[in-house]
Amino acid sequence: MNWVRVNAVMLAAMVALMAIAAAPASAGVPTDQLRGAVERVLKALDDPSLKGQGKLGERRVAVRKIANEIFDFAEIAKRSLAQHWQPLSEAQRNEFVGLFADLLERSYISKIETYGGEKIQYTAERMDGDYATVSTKIVTKNGTEVPVDYRMVKRADHWLVYDVSIEGVSLVSSYRTQFNKIIQTSSYNELVTKLRTKQDELMAEDKAQKKKL
Repeated sequence: MNWVRVNAVMLAAMVALMAIAAAPASAGVPTDQLRGAVERVLKALDDPSLKGQGKLGERRVAVRKIANEIFDFAEIAKRSLAQHWQPLSEAQRNEFVGLFADLLERSYISKIETYGGEKIQYTAERMDGDYATVSTKIVTKNGTEVPVDYRMVKRADHWLVYDVSIEGVSLVSSYRTQFNKIIQTSSYNELVTKLRTKQDELMAEDKAQKKKL
């Protein structure tokens, strides 16, 4: 599977989540909760008890916990499969969400340690019932501005991210294109096989890295 484009989108999303935040004066609940996740990630990264290569595993667990609290992985998976979601059984849906969430976590959330001092500015918030879009821009050290939109949905009293758009490129749309191509040219089962293979590769990489510590 060609992961290059979706890799770039998700990596940018994760970098944005840990950048130093500056909220607008008119920020609403979605922006506040997103900013809260940013602050918790920064706190985890700055925690003296989690610093050093020996604490790599614990540090990643802490960050993944925060990601699970702000990202709706089930909704991301459903939208990424689009029309292919409906025919699936409940067991198949649960399996796919688990595989997809693990892929996102293992592949990209660990990349936050590449954070290089970027800053994020919250520029706008648009709400439509139980849906909202929080617009931000990442400001790099050389002054380049990268627009990032977080699309969020309200679950009870909590707002969760179900899509991220980096410079107009949607995370969900990118995965949808990849998944649809595999299913149409082969089958849904082949997609699941590829996700399992990718999961095994990333688990092996994690084990190899731990042995080096």
